[in-house]
Parts: sequence; structure tokens; C-alpha cells
Amino acid sequence: MKIRMLSVFVDDQRRALEFYTNVLGFQVKHNIPVGEDLWLTVVSPDEPDAAELLLEPSEHPAVKPYRDALRADGIPLAQFNVEDLEAEATRLKRLGVVFTMDPTDVGEALVAVLDDTCGNLIQLLQDKPAANTESPGAD
Repeated sequence: MKIRMLSVFVDDQRRALEFYTNVLGFQVKHNIPVGEDLWLTVVSPDEPDAAELLLEPSEHPAVKPYRDALRADGIPLAQFNVEDLEAEATRLKRLGVVFTMDPTDVGEALVAVLDDTCGNLIQLLQDKPAANTESPGAD
């Protein structure tokens, strides 16, 4: 079993397209008109055949209370890995991205949380190298 696609509900698909591609750096995989909306997916340029992120319209009545509750509690809706969190946060701040949590060491990883301008909090995560737990002199 593989993860093929995940959804992020967005307030405005065109603004989301701008943010997720020109700011975060994803690339468009599908941009297909479906009535007034789009079937709009983005992927990592490093893994274009991996999981797609569907930038889905947020009109369903369940979406607003769900996202409002997550946001009120500071809970990110999605998480993206980065190689160098400090450098990425600096780059994004220069582009005007608002962070609700600056890069923070949480033990096994570094994390930061940003506002995607489309109704969601997004967590960025940098894994820390695994500590060598092997005892000295062990074969």
C-alpha cells in the first residue's frame, strides 16, 4: 500500500497555487478545470512521481469548523520535510511568509509552523541525524 494523494482544503485555489508553487517550491502535477473549481495537485520537484497534494476547495460545511478548531489550537493541517529548516525559514520569511512558531528543537527533529495564506497552518520538519547508540568498541 502506498500514499498516492492527500488533500489540503484551501480558501482560494488560485492563491493556493501561487503560494504552494512560487513560495513553497512545489510544482504543478494536475491543473484541470472542474466546473468553477480545479483538480489541482502539486508535487515535490525532488519526487515528482511520489504523493500528490490536492489543493481542494473548502466549500464543504464541515471544513470551516474543522480548520477553525485546528487553527485555534495551533495544530498544523499538514507537514512537509525540509533539509535545512533554518535556511528554509529564513528564505520564506524574506518572501513574507508568517510563522506561528519559529524553528524549534523538539528532540528528534526541528519544527516550525507557518500560515499558508489559504486557511491552514503547515508544519515544516527537519529530521535530526539518529544518534549513534552503539557503545564504543562494540563489534
